[in-house]
Amino acid sequence: MNKPLVMMICAALFAHAGYAGAADLAAGKARFVVCAGCHGPDGTGNAALGYPPLAGKDAAYVAAQLRAFKSGKRDNATMRAMAKGLSDTDIDNVAAYVATLQ
Repeated sequence: MNKPLVMMICAALFAHAGYAGAADLAAGKARFVVCAGCHGPDGTGNAALGYPPLAGKDAAYVAAQLRAFKSGKRDNATMRAMAKGLSDTDIDNVAAYVATLQ
């Protein structure tokens, strides 16, 4: 599959999920710098250290997980601390950016 087609499909999916219009990919990328410390700058993770890959995950899934960490529904002290300072807009932006990683 060619890259422009993949990007068009992703954009359509984000629009359907409510992320494309509201998400600021540049802001998401800027926030992701902190995440990259564990998950890698390209979102491929570090299995040896237990940090899962995020690249290519669906934006709605990533946003839901970040909100679950923030609220404490998912129990991980590190991720809860990381998500605690994120606003809903920040979460949507990071999630949309992560979904663009391959």
